[in-house]
Amino acid sequence: MTKIILTWLLTTSLLTIASAAKAQQAKKIPRIGYLSGRSDSTPGPSADALRQGLRDLGYIEGKNILLELRYVEGKSERTPTLVAELVQLRVDLLVLETQPTIRAAKQATKTIPIVMVTTQDPVAAGYIDSLARPGGNITGLTRLTRELSGKRLELLKEVLPGLSRVAALLNVGQTENDFKPYEAPARALKIQLQLIKVREPNPDFDAAFQAAAKGRASALITVSGSLFNRHIKRFTELAIKNRLPSMHEVIFYVEAGGLMSYSANELESYRRAATYVDKILKGAKPADLPVAQPTRFELVINLKTAKAFGLVVPQSLIVRADEVIQ
Repeated sequence: MTKIILTWLLTTSLLTIASAAKAQQAKKIPRIGYLSGRSDSTPGPSADALRQGLRDLGYIEGKNILLELRYVEGKSERTPTLVAELVQLRVDLLVLETQPTIRAAKQATKTIPIVMVTTQDPVAAGYIDSLARPGGNITGLTRLTRELSGKRLELLKEVLPGLSRVAALLNVGQTENDFKPYEAPARALKIQLQLIKVREPNPDFDAAFQAAAKGRASALITVSGSLFNRHIKRFTELAIKNRLPSMHEVIFYVEAGGLMSYSANELESYRRAATYVDKILKGAKPADLPVAQPTRFELVINLKTAKAFGLVVPQSLIVRADEVIQ
């Protein structure tokens, strides 16, 4: 009888321990690694949009999800180290937004799922096999920023019909592949492009605008969604001071005083990225999740800035705008 009781107690204890272990495992909070291309160490609107998307899906930071945020801070050489750090933390998933971070992660891991929000054609960039069947461990969204390059020049020329020279400002952390999509449309529109490279994290804007003036540019384009984000206000002030109407690849510059932007809604892209995080955490494989493309693009015009330049924006353009800042 004693032996039976002891056996029963031992069996009960083992079952209790096993149940507790299973419960503990079930309570494991997924950890998401997010590497931002921002030039400073603040979350910024993109990370906030991702967080909002996760909250909308029922994820609460610290309760049922953890975010490990890292920032390049304008030092592109730190990218491989930061990616390696997140991989070594054994995060359950990576959310990445720039070419260097996606490339570094693709080399660093073949197993950790990666959700990208990219401005590139991810097939041409070699990140995935196809939009419909990505293959591998990468999926997410493309904002088709480069594919809109020609349209931005067309819109700029509608406001400035005699436009013949445009300064294109490029962060040296980006590649010239970001600039190339502007070249063919510029030739078709008889616009000469002047490439001006600016170094982060302390860009010399005065020198950049002096170079634009020396090149006789009559407008400018910022090439890269994350270009100079920490210095948007300074940049737009100098554009107005130097009388250079500006076209941008993200709306934030127009809100700060830039003339125009034409792009997919960046924050909506990051909110949509949260749905990929959710699906993967629930068992979906990145290889089977089609890469999403924007369904609409937004034209934003700052009429206050246009007035400061003495420009008359055609009514036909104002009617087509998704947002007009007075």
